[in-house]
Amino acid sequence: MKLLLAEDERELSGAVVRVLKHNNYTVDAVYDGAEALEYLTYGEYDGVILDIMMPKADGLTVLRTIRAQGNNVPVILLTAKSEVDDRVEGLDAGADDYLSKPFAMKELLARIRAMTRRKNDVISTYTVGNLTLNPKQFTISADKGEIRLSGKEFQMMEMLVKNGNVLISTEKFMESVWGYDSEAEINGVWVYISSLRKKLQSIGANVNIKAVRGLGYRLEKSDD
Repeated sequence: MKLLLAEDERELSGAVVRVLKHNNYTVDAVYDGAEALEYLTYGEYDGVILDIMMPKADGLTVLRTIRAQGNNVPVILLTAKSEVDDRVEGLDAGADDYLSKPFAMKELLARIRAMTRRKNDVISTYTVGNLTLNPKQFTISADKGEIRLSGKEFQMMEMLVKNGNVLISTEKFMESVWGYDSEAEINGVWVYISSLRKKLQSIGANVNIKAVRGLGYRLEKSDD
């Protein structure tokens, strides 16, 4: 699951990013409202953690802008403000939840789970051939059993399942799973693809990951 964190306090941002990554989230961190709008315009996210008091564009402006553009990504607002009117303003602007600083990391994680639950509740599982992908459990299953995937493995498999026969480039995997600012090397995608292929084989899935040289990868049913 991929999140965008927009928080201008860099020390707090770093602490939140570490906790989220430890809990198998992929995170892009930005430090002002203009960056947040840019990332939300060109990237796809499962949820946004948005500070209200930011330079260049405040969180409420960012929120109102993306809602006006038709972007319904779930959003949690972070702010030092705690007055009822401030909370109401944020919720009326289209926020899904509101968390006042200082906050406990456990509470933030619980709010994120609640915020993103609505998306997962719409479709509980995805199926291709005899393969079932479970977004709630981070698992894939087929005739010979079930395996829990790591965070990045799950995100890659989810992209493959959702995109059907559409090729996904290595660069798209890097952008979506590792994030814009990642220093990971591009051959890391191949490492994860190789791992996923082995896991698909081990559970007896009748689908495999097809590589098209120079173009990307797609999920397709096996010939046998």
